[in-house]
Amino acid sequence: MRIDIITVLPEMLEGSINCSILKRARDKGLVEIHLHNLRDYSTDKHHRVDDYPFGGEAGMVMTIEPIDNAISALKAQRNYDEVIYTSPDGDLFDQKTANSLSLLENIIILCGHYKGIDYRVREHLITKEISIGDFVLTGGELAAAMIADAVVRVIPGAIGDEQSALSDSFQDNLLAPPVYTRPAEYKGWRVPDILLSGHEAKINDWKHEQAVERTLRLRPDLLE
Repeated sequence: MRIDIITVLPEMLEGSINCSILKRARDKGLVEIHLHNLRDYSTDKHHRVDDYPFGGEAGMVMTIEPIDNAISALKAQRNYDEVIYTSPDGDLFDQKTANSLSLLENIIILCGHYKGIDYRVREHLITKEISIGDFVLTGGELAAAMIADAVVRVIPGAIGDEQSALSDSFQDNLLAPPVYTRPAEYKGWRVPDILLSGHEAKINDWKHEQAVERTLRLRPDLLE
């Protein structure tokens, strides 16, 4: 899989893609992640990528030309399954979306910035808009990092124990059950006896019951 991220602040993403699971997946050749500085595609002598909005509103708007140049340059080299824009009014990102994107071959993520982007980009160049929540960030870089991490970690081989990813919260519309480790007792706080029983079937039943109970209590909307 290949992920190309277009941004005005590539330095914000360099740390994210060069550590932990993303780095291991890249080292294994499971994914390529490339950062592209949008300013490199500007024809302005000062490499500007923003301008004042028509209509006199406050804030600056990302201009269409450098974005079109960047996306066109990438598309000239390969086909892309999705061109994603990180936007507060996009579709809410969830585990189902992460799973779906992980099956694709090539995707572009355009990070929003300033007041937003010229709407013609969204009308003609973007194929999917994604939001990570009902709040506004300074730019889409953090959202892009979250999307890349969630997508890559479910690619087979990215995590040493693939069952770990499959048992994460939201994979089956349930929150994950409680987890414990050694010591079995600490300050009088005991690990549930069932987890120490060695009875795999009963343990699995307990985990499912706990997942359902926690979901009903904390996120009943997932079961609707």
